[in-house]
Amino acid sequence: MKRYELRQSPPEAVVSALGAYAPIVQTLLYNRGIEAAEAAQAFLEPQFERDVHDPLLLPNMQAAVDRILQAVAAGERITVYADYDADGVPGAAMLTDFFTASGVTFDVYIPHRNREGFGLNEQAIRAIAERGTTLLLTLDCGVADVEEVALARSLGMDVVITDHHEPHDALPPAIIVNHKLKDATYPERILCGTGVAFKLVQALVASGKMNFTAGQEKWFLDLVGIATLSDMVPLVGENRALAHFGLLVLKKTRRHGLRELLRKTGTNIRDITETDIGFSIAPRINAASRMGEPAAALAMLTAADAVSAAEHVAHLHHINDARKGHVAAIVKAVHKKVVEQGIGDRPIVVAGHPEWQPSLLGLAASSIAEHYRKPTFLWGRGDGVELKGSCRTANGISTLAIMQAAADALETFGGHAQAGGFVVARDKVDTLLDALSDGYAAAACVPDDEPEWIDATLALDDVNHRTYTTVRSLAPFGVGNPEPVFLLQNVLVKQVEQFGKTREHLRLVFHRQQGGDVEAIAFYTTPTALTRNVSPGDRRDIVATLDKNTWGSRQSVRLRLKDVL
Repeated sequence: MKRYELRQSPPEAVVSALGAYAPIVQTLLYNRGIEAAEAAQAFLEPQFERDVHDPLLLPNMQAAVDRILQAVAAGERITVYADYDADGVPGAAMLTDFFTASGVTFDVYIPHRNREGFGLNEQAIRAIAERGTTLLLTLDCGVADVEEVALARSLGMDVVITDHHEPHDALPPAIIVNHKLKDATYPERILCGTGVAFKLVQALVASGKMNFTAGQEKWFLDLVGIATLSDMVPLVGENRALAHFGLLVLKKTRRHGLRELLRKTGTNIRDITETDIGFSIAPRINAASRMGEPAAALAMLTAADAVSAAEHVAHLHHINDARKGHVAAIVKAVHKKVVEQGIGDRPIVVAGHPEWQPSLLGLAASSIAEHYRKPTFLWGRGDGVELKGSCRTANGISTLAIMQAAADALETFGGHAQAGGFVVARDKVDTLLDALSDGYAAAACVPDDEPEWIDATLALDDVNHRTYTTVRSLAPFGVGNPEPVFLLQNVLVKQVEQFGKTREHLRLVFHRQQGGDVEAIAFYTTPTALTRNVSPGDRRDIVATLDKNTWGSRQSVRLRLKDVL
């Protein structure tokens, strides 16, 4: 069961130092470790020139710029090799627009998620070389691909790697631009892949040797913002600035595809937030590769006109709907297995089926892990050969520690504490539940006792546009700057209903004496999933965030329900 704890109010010294701000802002800043007026101003008022660092501070950036300029001057063919997710694809769109505007000869290659997997692969390298490429430029991948880069070099290609993943001890024979390299001194320690590629664009523009007008690269910030917010990097420092200005540019985006996608999803572009990226844009970009069509997302982001944009968005929308249907079917099947096979009595959930598409299992595992509050391991094969799986965690238990302790049962595995992937041999799949359960015990996994933190109390009367606007001054929210959570006490429940095509969402209405009733919604939730059940006429304590309903002509502030206590 979830445990909630209300954070302490700021001490008098902090209140005095932050006296220029509203009390609720003082509390939220204090909860984020900001106690001084200067730090508060820097956080609340991002400045591009101040917060976005010199790209030449990145390791090997000058060498990368020099090699690309050499290729451009000589008319060499450059191939951009980008990852297939909502970090890599926006970066591929950015480089497509940049190189096109600069008159560069280039190709873009995005690997197939299921057939080729993450990173460089031999077959792709050979095909790229055969097309006459002499410079391979990676985006959001490559730093771990020692053998593949060596192959590219042997086939006559130089390689420039832009990546943000952790490098291994052995590095590829390439020019590597990565702020996580040993001895790197770049001020921001965690950029997303497209963020690193944007720094490359900045450096190329600053060289003055590209056929590109300085300053116009800021129009790429819509893509950088999408990638930064999608890749879950900490939204502080440079990342906060990139996300902040990314959202500003996104509100004015010139991209036909993004404008059409937002129209299709009913999102008001003038009010777009990080939530809209998380729920409307990123899932559709990711759906393309999950459903075997990574080029569809790139085509949407680079559509040259409104007509083609509408076609690409309609196709992407269809792909995403199919993805949601497949994931829902997997989740339903896992729930059935938990009941029928007694998996729920184990400390972990393990399930699989040969027909499950591996690219969809991470989404399904996240849903299952959240529902049962247990680490979840799901495997499938789809149209591949290997039995591949994804895992997600709960309660602070490390999936990587479990897999390390059960290494003999797995052919390969990787990831981190919160999520990972694995391959299991066919002759060991039937005993995988026992092996991973033993791994859980051997790793001495202990669920953490960290509570769900509540930032402050909030009166029902204060659920209004003024409070919403005040709280949004700390946006964009995400990792490192979580969306503020509030406790509303002793509110009167007026209405409880399920809504949606399959009544999968929950809507509550709370009675308020003045200003009209207040609505709260929770997607993919039922009353039984809450800490306390709720019925009309009950008085309950509510844990929620503030939300703006922008559907229709009349906008309203409502609550995004997290729990009922």
